[in-house]
Amino acid sequence: MLRAIIFDFNGVIVDDEPIHLKLFQQVLAEQGLPLREEDYYRVYIGMDDRECFATVLAEHGRPADSETIAALVRRKAALYQVAIRDHLTLFPGAAEFVRAAATPYPLAIASGALRAEILIILEQAGLRDAFRAIVSAEDVTRGKPDPEGYEKALAALNAAGVHPPLEAAECLVVEDTVAGIEAAHAAEMSCLAVTNSYPPEALGAAELVVGSLAEVTLARLEALFR
Repeated sequence: MLRAIIFDFNGVIVDDEPIHLKLFQQVLAEQGLPLREEDYYRVYIGMDDRECFATVLAEHGRPADSETIAALVRRKAALYQVAIRDHLTLFPGAAEFVRAAATPYPLAIASGALRAEILIILEQAGLRDAFRAIVSAEDVTRGKPDPEGYEKALAALNAAGVHPPLEAAECLVVEDTVAGIEAAHAAEMSCLAVTNSYPPEALGAAELVVGSLAEVTLARLEALFR
């Protein structure tokens, strides 16, 4: 049976991928490096900031040591804090779905975003109290499609006092990327995919694919676990 829901963040709750693309392009341009929009959505969208910068630097033969990458991540994070204050946009139905789901189920976030970015958006949207656990980029060593983020979210929910303890098979992941679906399945969790970043045919491995969270009911999700 369904007992918990774990959300990806960017591309699922907050519509900020265009902002991330613009800021990646800005920070990389300061280093004399290009990042094409089509490459971002084809290759980099499932990566966290560290992995994205490291991959781009390596592809251009630039040093990708941890100090250099950390400086680029800090630069982009500072720019994001300014940008999101003026351009916060949630996907249609996302806030309503989160609030409806938070009553019967413990909720968590497992995201490649930085914790400060997640928290500022949740606070602005009035959704912070809906989530019992948040796993961010700082909490994992391996990004999606590795299941580490979802496994840690499960552990965090159990540590928060969910009783009886949750099992992976009782969790539903909400994702928008191919790598995210792979991570959910590697964690032995079912997945609901939203076509915010990829077309439906690319997300066919998910147990359910929808165009928007506005069209999802809890009864429909619960039926997946019967």
